[in-house]
Amino acid sequence: MKKLLFQFDTDPQPSVFDTVVAYDGGADHVIPHGGLHPENVGALVEGAIFTRAPKDKKNTAIFIGGSDMLAGQELLKAVKKKFFADFRVSLMLDSNGSNTTAAAAVARLAGSGVLAGKKAVVLAGTGPVGQRAAVILAREGCLVSLSSRQLERAEHACTAMRDRFGVELTPLEASDHEARARAIEGAHIVLACGAAGVELLREEHWRDLPDLELLADANATPPLGLGGTDMMDRGAARHGKIVWGAIGFGTLKLALHRACIARLFEQNDLILDAEEIFATAKQMA
Repeated sequence: MKKLLFQFDTDPQPSVFDTVVAYDGGADHVIPHGGLHPENVGALVEGAIFTRAPKDKKNTAIFIGGSDMLAGQELLKAVKKKFFADFRVSLMLDSNGSNTTAAAAVARLAGSGVLAGKKAVVLAGTGPVGQRAAVILAREGCLVSLSSRQLERAEHACTAMRDRFGVELTPLEASDHEARARAIEGAHIVLACGAAGVELLREEHWRDLPDLELLADANATPPLGLGGTDMMDRGAARHGKIVWGAIGFGTLKLALHRACIARLFEQNDLILDAEEIFATAKQMA
């Protein structure tokens, strides 16, 4: 029986990246649908859950993607509401690659040092990856601050993550290099999650900080988010700190994404969100 993955995307055009990784993860056929939201997804879910016998439902799965994490979260809720008894299929949420990227980054940091009890700062953290990474760090026992150029955006993100995951994050306003340099003073861990090609810190802002132990940068487009680092850094030692670049932990992100797709076809009642994906990432790392 063919393994069918229905790709539910909240954007008008489904992600080609997600389609390719779905095939690499073991799907026999990937059926993309774009422009989905809670009001128009119901019939698609019903088609997925009613067409195969209970023993065969593990061969059907749903992947939720798109550029908007909150929209993806709402779509996830709507899909789950359609499930009942054994009329369900396995489901994965990875809007904008947020869960797999954040999980891979934090898993690599966790493999490089102790996270519990440490002060962590997620720079430019209001995007999908930053928010998910902040939650995972908090769940690992870190005291997490999340920065944005606008305090209101940072506060909104922290509130959303508290309401969804029950974690307390501290919002910070940091609109320029100097403000971000002040934000990381006393931090043990820094994770940069800014837009592609935007430098958040210059090398002199972090290299001499005595408390800083671990750094990771999710930006793979020069200039990098953390000056003085390399996108290929794989636990590299720089100025007494351990550094992970976007490509350095990106290999784990891709492997994790593929592995999670493969897991969807092992049973028909698996739900892969941030927590479950991070647990898989730690095992793989």
